[in-house]
Amino acid sequence: MQPLASKIRPQTLDEFVGQKHLVGKDKPLRLAIEQAHVFSFVLWGPPGVGKTTLARIYANAIHADFHELSAVSAGKEDIRKIIKQPKEENRPRVLFLDEIHRFNKAQQDFLLPFVESGELVLIGATTENPSFEIIPALLSRLRVFVLEELSNEEMATIIDRTAFELNQDAKDWLIAMANGDARQAITMIENTARLYDEINVETLKNTLQSKFLRYDKQGEEHYNVISAFIKSMRASQPDAALYYLARMIAAGEDPKFIARRMVIFASEDIGLAQPTALVVANAVFRAVETVGLPEAGINLAHGVAYLAQCKKDKSAYEGYMSALEDARKHGNLPVPLNLRNAPTKLMEDLGYGEGYEKYTVKDLLPKKLKGKKYLIPKE
Repeated sequence: MQPLASKIRPQTLDEFVGQKHLVGKDKPLRLAIEQAHVFSFVLWGPPGVGKTTLARIYANAIHADFHELSAVSAGKEDIRKIIKQPKEENRPRVLFLDEIHRFNKAQQDFLLPFVESGELVLIGATTENPSFEIIPALLSRLRVFVLEELSNEEMATIIDRTAFELNQDAKDWLIAMANGDARQAITMIENTARLYDEINVETLKNTLQSKFLRYDKQGEEHYNVISAFIKSMRASQPDAALYYLARMIAAGEDPKFIARRMVIFASEDIGLAQPTALVVANAVFRAVETVGLPEAGINLAHGVAYLAQCKKDKSAYEGYMSALEDARKHGNLPVPLNLRNAPTKLMEDLGYGEGYEKYTVKDLLPKKLKGKKYLIPKE
């Protein structure tokens, strides 16, 4: 039986929900689809935000032969089979490769000449940063589109499209549980409807709890366990953090994926409370690269136990996020003249660099932001 998520999958951009920065009026991916531009690209974003749907809409717009593979289970032979298939003249051949970051270097090298020659139009989908997971030669031939987590309003719109009746409390609970993942919300509705006559908060919770304990590197449990891992370290609970680490290692998770999250955590959550945490996390990442499993599990455990017990201070992260918001909101605000470089006589005459003091206590922010505080020390 066709899953509900497939049944209600949008067929056109007008039906598509979310990613307005890419598919809104005059936005890059909408223009590419409407004008049928043929090129290879990567869709990078969290699960359940429309990567597969956008790939299919694009392939349909350029009248392509569409082939879909998962990098978790596919290999070189699967690509050879696609290449060998006859295709109509002037009809592009699109390969949608889900979880492209799961392809190793040799597999990506194998793809390269087909993408370079145009024999394959490659659309990769990934939840991981392409800069780390896609080889430079291949990445240089791909345009990267960054997808964002769906908002609560967008999730509500998608839930309404399932045609199942949910009261507001159930809808709010489902939106919070799914955390921006439309596929997870739709699947929860479908599974609850199979088990119960009514969909409410209680039946949704019962459905969620009835799942078998599992770890699917392609599915939602992958994200549930890494989330629990990070939150356990954030709560300074090394026992829980070590358990979720063990869960991931036992299930065959990529140890570099875990180590990379630890590097991020060291700066985002620990930050100024223990600056050497970043040094330790980077050392763990390097150990994972050089030692490999199974022994690298010991290095990971060492790092996890350390990071979980560190004091936490998010002030640097929060300050950066606040500054980033202002940078986007206000654009290129004029840099104060005394801070500007003056490599020419004209610039000196215009006052560039005039009055600069190396160790000043004066506010050095642009005029519009004078007095703004981004780094607020933790009390």
